[in-house]
Amino acid sequence: MDLRSELLKSIWYGFTALDLEKSGKVSKSQLKVLSHNLCTVLSIPHDPVALEEHFRDDDDGPVSSQGYMPYLNKYILDKVVEGSFIKENVDELCWTLTAKKNYQTDKTSSTVLPEKDAFRLWCLFNFLSEDKYPLVMVPDEVEYLLKKMCMAMSIEVNCVELEDFFSQDSVQQTGITVWVFLAMMNSGKITRGIDKGIISMAIEEVYREIVGDVLKEGYLWKKGQLRRNWKERWFTLRPSNLSYFTGEDRKDCQGNIPLDGNCCVEVLPDRDGKRCMFCLKTLSKTYEMSASDTKQRQEWTTAIQTAIRLHVEGKTSLHKDLKLKRREQREHREKRQQSKEEELQRLRALQEERERKLAELELLKEAQKQAQALLEQDEQKRRQQHEQLQQALEVQLREAEEARVSMQAEMVLKEEEAEKQRKRILELEEMQKRLEEALQLEIKARLDEESFRYDQARLLADEEEKMKALMALQEEQEEYILKTEREKQELKQEMDSKSRSLDDAQRQLEEVRANRHRVDQDVVAAQRKLRQASTNVKHWNVQMNRLMRPIGPGEKRPSLGSSYSSFQIPTQRDPGLRLRRRSGSEDQDEESKENVDSRPGCDLEKRHSHASNGDMDIP
Repeated sequence: MDLRSELLKSIWYGFTALDLEKSGKVSKSQLKVLSHNLCTVLSIPHDPVALEEHFRDDDDGPVSSQGYMPYLNKYILDKVVEGSFIKENVDELCWTLTAKKNYQTDKTSSTVLPEKDAFRLWCLFNFLSEDKYPLVMVPDEVEYLLKKMCMAMSIEVNCVELEDFFSQDSVQQTGITVWVFLAMMNSGKITRGIDKGIISMAIEEVYREIVGDVLKEGYLWKKGQLRRNWKERWFTLRPSNLSYFTGEDRKDCQGNIPLDGNCCVEVLPDRDGKRCMFCLKTLSKTYEMSASDTKQRQEWTTAIQTAIRLHVEGKTSLHKDLKLKRREQREHREKRQQSKEEELQRLRALQEERERKLAELELLKEAQKQAQALLEQDEQKRRQQHEQLQQALEVQLREAEEARVSMQAEMVLKEEEAEKQRKRILELEEMQKRLEEALQLEIKARLDEESFRYDQARLLADEEEKMKALMALQEEQEEYILKTEREKQELKQEMDSKSRSLDDAQRQLEEVRANRHRVDQDVVAAQRKLRQASTNVKHWNVQMNRLMRPIGPGEKRPSLGSSYSSFQIPTQRDPGLRLRRRSGSEDQDEESKENVDSRPGCDLEKRHSHASNGDMDIP
């Protein structure tokens, strides 16, 4: 924060104090007085004509702050020279203008601060306020200022009262104005029970430290440069110099030590009856000093090193640098808080997305279960349809077999009828031949007996009638022959289609027979294993009977053949197996009736059925 910004803050209060109607504008006569006073305290020449020249085009009314700023910058602030004036005088001028209008206090109250303390707090507020108008101070800076004051008074900050004050909505949203801050200090909530003198001393100490750039003050013993004697002096350390006075009223300045990058501080051993000694070395001189104790020496050496560091870094004020650092920390904290909030929002969005995906997963699982149930139902329906289709195929196979038998019988009948038709056709052909022969004989007789035509006219007429009847009969025979041929063709086509259906049924029957033959082979293998097992059981039964029967004295050992003759395998017949054998026999009889060629397979099945019922042939 440069000198221009500091001056503008104080001048802003003076300008707003002149705006009695709070319209944002001030009359030119008042601005003339303000400008003249500013030029006086800033030690610059005042040009009264310049104001008239600058606002010549605005004679109709008062001037706003935006209109006054170009004049202020051009004719006043641009001419300011740092070090040629006392800034405290500028602050007092602006404070005098603004306090009359805004600082209203109860003079009879015991907690009201003196005018001087209120002015210093106003200056501290301007120093720590934000560089935005209207000027406000954020709660962090207020807390920092109150902590500095309480530290100067060696007390703790009343955190409860401070938190209650900061919890107000107006404070949290816009910050604290200087008049609200002074009202809080006058209320006595923070300084309750503390003497006014102590409060004034603490405010002055903080004011000199922050506004006056005083890094440290206090008494030190200094060794003279010429007489080399020790004298107690009041030292005041600033970033640019170390001054020492006769007393703490700072009226009689005895010397000023400029500080730069060539200066250094060293700790000295105790000598000349002095302890806690240290020296400040410059390019031209070395200043020896003695503190009251080791703590004071450490504080002074650290403060001087800080002043030298600030000078080397080109900084004119420690608290300006600290203010910028605190502002950067607040901005960083706000950014971090904002990033945390964004991260929290992102995490919430991810959580919502995760919950949504879990809900979708649950829905998918439920849909999968439903699909699995539907799939099982479809599988069950498919199995039922397959069984129904298999049953339908078996029914169609039986119907096809019956149709084949009926077609064979019908074919036999058709063949017999066709044979009859062929015989009838042959008879008609023979009759036609005989008629042709008779016609030839008739023609010959007619030619031979032409001379007798008158006598045989009646016979010829009869013959002609017979001939007509014969021709009609021949035409009927031809029509019947054509009709028979057509029926024969239709019967042949029908027989072909039936034959194809019969072939398909026969092929499926052959597949079934092949499957049955494989099953029969498996059954034969099982019977073979069963016979082998039966043989082994008989053998071990014989061996057990032979071992379990005691042998008396003088008895002969029975031969193996007699054991075999006396051993019989009990057969346990299952009624269910008998029923199966009986049903197998009935199936075999039905198949033997339908097809004679399948008899060997049926006999084999019957033998297998007998074997499965437990009747086994024992060799």
